[in-house]
Amino acid sequence: MKKALVFVCAALIMLGMMSCQPDQGIVIWSFTDEVEGLVMNYYAKEFPEVKITYSFSPTDEFENKLDPVLASGRGAPDVFALEAAFVRKYVESGFLLDLTDIYEKNASKLLKYPVEIGTFEGRVYGMSWQACPGAFFYRRSIARKYFGNDDPAFIQTLVSDFDTFLSTAERLRAESNGQAVILASAQDLFNVFVDGRSSPWVVNNRLNIDPVMIQYMEMSKIFFERGYDTKNNQWGDGWFRAMRDEENDASGRRYEAFGYFLPTWGLHYVLKPNAEVTAGDWAMVAGPAAYRWGGTWLGAWRGTKKADEVKQMIEWLTTNDSFLEQYALASGDVVSNIPVMNKIAPTFSEPFLGGQNHYAAFAAMAQNVDGKLLQGTDQTINGIFAEAATAYRNGEMTLDQALADFSTRVRNQLELQ
Repeated sequence: MKKALVFVCAALIMLGMMSCQPDQGIVIWSFTDEVEGLVMNYYAKEFPEVKITYSFSPTDEFENKLDPVLASGRGAPDVFALEAAFVRKYVESGFLLDLTDIYEKNASKLLKYPVEIGTFEGRVYGMSWQACPGAFFYRRSIARKYFGNDDPAFIQTLVSDFDTFLSTAERLRAESNGQAVILASAQDLFNVFVDGRSSPWVVNNRLNIDPVMIQYMEMSKIFFERGYDTKNNQWGDGWFRAMRDEENDASGRRYEAFGYFLPTWGLHYVLKPNAEVTAGDWAMVAGPAAYRWGGTWLGAWRGTKKADEVKQMIEWLTTNDSFLEQYALASGDVVSNIPVMNKIAPTFSEPFLGGQNHYAAFAAMAQNVDGKLLQGTDQTINGIFAEAATAYRNGEMTLDQALADFSTRVRNQLELQ
């Protein structure tokens, strides 16, 4: 009897009429264990009847694993996580399930920018439960020492726009005789400038360099030449040492690094574990421009055989009030559900920030973030631009040479006009 079933199954597979693989339920792929926590600790407990198969792959391997199965339709997961760096690549790919209907049911309560990033040609293909607005984190003791006031409302007036930020950098350098620098690394400014643009990188298949990005290159050069940062690279050892008051200049004198540009997750996963010795001496403000950094979206394969179940899962994880309130209170993560944000924002007090209510501050900042400029080609273009900006900053190229080299490389690599 078993042999007969095997022969029947094999015959049906050859005819393309069925698969004899056991039902795995909803198959989920992710590059972050955060999604596993959401699904297994919350969704699976709310819907125990739903069978789920979860698979994790490191971020640097994830795209290479996902691309071929989406293109072929063979072995593609039903649901998958999409990182901020490559979410638009997939949103624009044509391989994703249309989620517009579940978005429209919940549109009135959702933050705009995560949906804007998940939208292509008027249809929604990716949704997120979280928001990752960015802030300027600064040291209270340094503010009192050189500005006489560490109150966030006052400090915001010193960093309210790019010109004012530059003036404050010079004031800090002058009053400290070069010991205090406004940033550990000028590279922190990149995300702020990128989101300060008024136009995207590609317009009508032509490379478009927004004047704000040239301003970023010029400011980076000024920082390098005038000593407004520690001359360390972002994420380098010296960048982290400066958080702990352990970084010295070339003469051996201790740097006083005033601030860092970081998003929501930067507080919990960058500053807290790396700056324990300065805990309580920090605060945060919006800074010179609204910006975002990071985040995770959920998308689904357009060929899934479980479209209804998949949509139910994505809708619940990204819009459900009760779940998102519970999750936000447990994790401190800033969610993209506006009523939930507004409900829980008054209850937070962060000891690391001297008691400041970081959630209320981030919730306000998230309202001003624009997600409409992000494109599928941004990951590539941003990488090439960063190299050009570094070459100009270090004096390896003039501004015109760096921009020309950047333009040539982007056009050749992306086949733009």
